[in-house]
Amino acid sequence: MSGCCVYGCQNRFSSSSGLKLYRIPKGAHPFQQNLWLQAIKRVDENWTENTIRNARVCSAHFISGEVSLDSSSPDFVPSVFTYTKQSLNPHAKMDRYQRKRRRDETSCMPSNQLDTSEITDHQPSLAHHAAKEDLPVPRREYDGLQQRYAGFHKKHVNLQQEFKKLKAENCKLKEELKNSAFSYANIRCNRGALFFFTGLTTLVFDWLLTKTTDSVEIICQKLTAQDHLLVVLMKLRLGLSNTDLAYRFNVSKTTVSNICRSWIPAMSVILKPLIKWPSKGAVLKSMPKVFRRNFKRCRCIIDCTEIFIARPSNLTSRAQTWSNYKHSNTIKYLIGITPAGAISFLSPGWGGRVSDKQITKESGLFDLLEHNDEILADRGFQIRDELAACGATLRIPHFTKGKKQLSAQEVDSSRQLSRVRIHVERVIGRWKNCKILQTVIPVSQLNILDDIVIVCAALTNLCKSVVPKKTTKKYPLP
Repeated sequence: MSGCCVYGCQNRFSSSSGLKLYRIPKGAHPFQQNLWLQAIKRVDENWTENTIRNARVCSAHFISGEVSLDSSSPDFVPSVFTYTKQSLNPHAKMDRYQRKRRRDETSCMPSNQLDTSEITDHQPSLAHHAAKEDLPVPRREYDGLQQRYAGFHKKHVNLQQEFKKLKAENCKLKEELKNSAFSYANIRCNRGALFFFTGLTTLVFDWLLTKTTDSVEIICQKLTAQDHLLVVLMKLRLGLSNTDLAYRFNVSKTTVSNICRSWIPAMSVILKPLIKWPSKGAVLKSMPKVFRRNFKRCRCIIDCTEIFIARPSNLTSRAQTWSNYKHSNTIKYLIGITPAGAISFLSPGWGGRVSDKQITKESGLFDLLEHNDEILADRGFQIRDELAACGATLRIPHFTKGKKQLSAQEVDSSRQLSRVRIHVERVIGRWKNCKILQTVIPVSQLNILDDIVIVCAALTNLCKSVVPKKTTKKYPLP
């Protein structure tokens, strides 16, 4: 509505008229609305809430031409109408009101003066809100609201300060939590911790990460590529369960399982070239002093090792993996080690029931041997004839089968062989420092066991040799 709703008033809003139109009061003080409706004679059941909301009263019906927010003011309610007889001069009422207000302000200034300097940027004053919606408020109530607002503003300032303090504390705690969380970033600078968890130095870890990142996928977005590799290496070196790793890295067991199943086969392909069968010249060039005197033709030392597995439910698999030596279900591997202490050959896994002779014949080792090579082994390897067919020889400790005792020469030969074979046991021991090879492998992980064994062997080759070098610069081929 752009015109005045007062009975008999024809005033309408225009920019040139100088008139103002005010809304009828509404909100938390219904008595204000009733006073206005009674004054303009619009107390009618036909006036709905929607009608009242759209109605306007022009400034001509107020003595000063403006609405007052003070209930003691004559302009608190419209009072200038053509249909009513004015008992007093309206301006006299306004003068009397102004004098009274000045007296009240003079007497109340010390106790009721409000510092409004603080009521600035964040919240407009109550008077501004009231004027904006044209809602007259009694002075006493207005002063009370101002005091309440000042109190709320003070609390607001205090809460803001407390919020900033708590926010800073929260950021600090988040940083501490981030630093306390288990991750590669938190152990990278601690060489001892990194070696304990991975068996690698920072340099080798970074090299391995560079080699593998292009061949694997990031399974969990909350973990970095370094953390993915750390999960795998801790699984292999420490033999930790998926549950343990899940708690350490704050992920699910399924995530840990998926990381291992994705990364270990990829790492096996990448690292398998580190398990290299060296040439005869390379073996001789790196041969330690302890081998040179009596085993200068030694190409490698072989042995079999078994890894425990969970009992298969399939009866055939259970029978094939049963080891009479370990009295348990196992997977057997043939391992070949150079005189210098590097793992140079690793067969696929076989059921623990297979003999040392059979796994050696089926592994493909004979295809790698050359004429005049010498293989050192334990008594269980009865492969002398097979090696002879390749032009190679077998050196195993002598045993007293069919004899009362060994000759002095046989005792000395066996002692010398045992002296060099102890280095092989140390290499296998380092290989099995990957604690996962000492645990019982679940049946669900048997499909990646060969990959696990290859990765562990390759990582062992990255470590410093356990056999003292002390090689000669030149040594003629035999």
